[in-house]
Amino acid sequence: MKEYCKFESALHILVGKWKPVILLQLISNGTMRFSELQKAIPGINKKMLTQQLRELEYNDIVHREVYNQIPPKVEYSISEYGKGLSTVLQALNDWGVAHMEHMDTLYGADRLRNESDELS
Repeated sequence: MKEYCKFESALHILVGKWKPVILLQLISNGTMRFSELQKAIPGINKKMLTQQLRELEYNDIVHREVYNQIPPKVEYSISEYGKGLSTVLQALNDWGVAHMEHMDTLYGADRLRNESDELS
């Protein structure tokens, strides 16, 4: 039962529609400003991006750097601790690609697109 609790703790950090997408953007692109992240993630609004970034920052997965200048400048990057998630996220991404191909083989591209549209 203890193993389950540890697994649940890890999942808690990644749960949500946007956290894995945010993390993959930061892992792929390195340091990004808020506006760059928002542009890179179609469909996310400012409030949700802010909330997800704060949760990731709280868990020391994302580092937030504030520059004391005018206009204010804030940059986000994966923390040293958060870099440990990169292999996990890459594996999940790879599995997701394989799964989409598998579902396409089973049901065809049209049905797969319809299901993806319903999930968004």
